[in-house]
Amino acid sequence: MNKLLRVQLRFETIRSIMGSDELSVILLTDLSRQRALSVVCDEQVTRQILLRLHARQQCENLLPEALVKMLDDHYQMMVYGLHNGQYQVVLSDSSFKRSARLRFGDAVWLNIVAGYPLYMEQSLFLHQSLPFEEESGQLAIPINTMDMERLNRLLQKAIDDENYELASKVRDEIKRRNENDR
Repeated sequence: MNKLLRVQLRFETIRSIMGSDELSVILLTDLSRQRALSVVCDEQVTRQILLRLHARQQCENLLPEALVKMLDDHYQMMVYGLHNGQYQVVLSDSSFKRSARLRFGDAVWLNIVAGYPLYMEQSLFLHQSLPFEEESGQLAIPINTMDMERLNRLLQKAIDDENYELASKVRDEIKRRNENDR
């Protein structure tokens, strides 16, 4: 049996998306901080992560923290795929007898709250990540992780800006998803 090659992810930061009050980008790296992965998250996850980062003591009696105190520490999370712009994540105990699917943002949140390790299948990580530049002020978001609404807006903006190379890539991603949905 082949052992699954995986990369452990490390939370770096969360940043607001300029022009959007509802969305942020989570930045994660591998443990050696050589490659970075950017993932869009919603306002609810953003709020919860920021609360844990900046007011941890206020969170001690909240439900997630209380539940984590009741559980043992033998859990891990694995990002194993990408489907329709969403990373597929599973939380499991160390024996893999119990598991549950999670949204990616919730997995990051649980990693921060409980310290459960978050892994990503290595080939997926290498495909989706970019070299990590700590001083860079910009974050790149792979188009295959955007929802259809964002893709359509990006396509229209690329056309308006006459950025036909980007428009072509976005159009191809939309077409690929529509074909997969049939």
